[in-house]
Amino acid sequence: MEMEKRLTLELRNKKPAEVKELVLDNCRSDDGKIVGLSSDFENLEFLSMINVNLLSVSNLPKLNKLRKLELSDNRISGGLEVLAERTPNLTHLNLSGNKIKDINTLEPLKKLPNLHSLDLFNCEVTMLINYRESMFALLPQLTYLDGFDADDQEAPDSDPEADGDGLDDEYDENGEGEEEDDDEEDELDEEVIDDEEEDEDDLEGEEEEDGVDDEEEEDEEDEDDDEDLPQGEKRKRDLEDEGEEDPEDEEDEEDD
Repeated sequence: MEMEKRLTLELRNKKPAEVKELVLDNCRSDDGKIVGLSSDFENLEFLSMINVNLLSVSNLPKLNKLRKLELSDNRISGGLEVLAERTPNLTHLNLSGNKIKDINTLEPLKKLPNLHSLDLFNCEVTMLINYRESMFALLPQLTYLDGFDADDQEAPDSDPEADGDGLDDEYDENGEGEEEDDDEEDELDEEVIDDEEEDEDDLEGEEEEDGVDDEEEEDEEDEDDDEDLPQGEKRKRDLEDEGEEDPEDEEDEEDD
């Protein structure tokens, strides 16, 4: 698909001034130049033109708000002074897979004071001796070159400026997570206490049952003993339990 037609499709009935992100990857450029893009895209912040067979960025319009420009897998070999003139607030530039051979070709990027990330993967310039040291010396405003800083520390996956609120969100999520953990612990403690109380009630119930059983056993033993006694002795014992005297004992006393 031609770049100009693709650009029309990407607009989707929007006005150019309403567009902040524009992706034109894998379309065809006329004679290796940018076609259809104008300064009417005054609020554009992200522009991607990967693998569109670009030879030059000379037709790039003035885009003062552009911050990130993706130009990888093209055939650009120079002419980068256009970027300094027309995208003065650029912070990220990806030129990976282009025809850049010499460090001097990148010298115009010195005029981009906010440029802190530059990618040159698969460019011949990366094969030069002391390539990284030379690049950081040429462009002191750079923080990351090919994904790593001057101390070989890897760059984060996303732009920290764009994700500044992410840390607060993460902190809030962790805080909520801790509260949830505390609630779960409280619930577990309550369940343990309830189980202990139930165990105590069960033990008390068992002790009461044991007491009743013991009394019943004693009564049964007394009844067994009464059954073994002779009839007279049994009657005498019953009377003694009731607090009465045996009539035979009273007659014996009268005879005396």
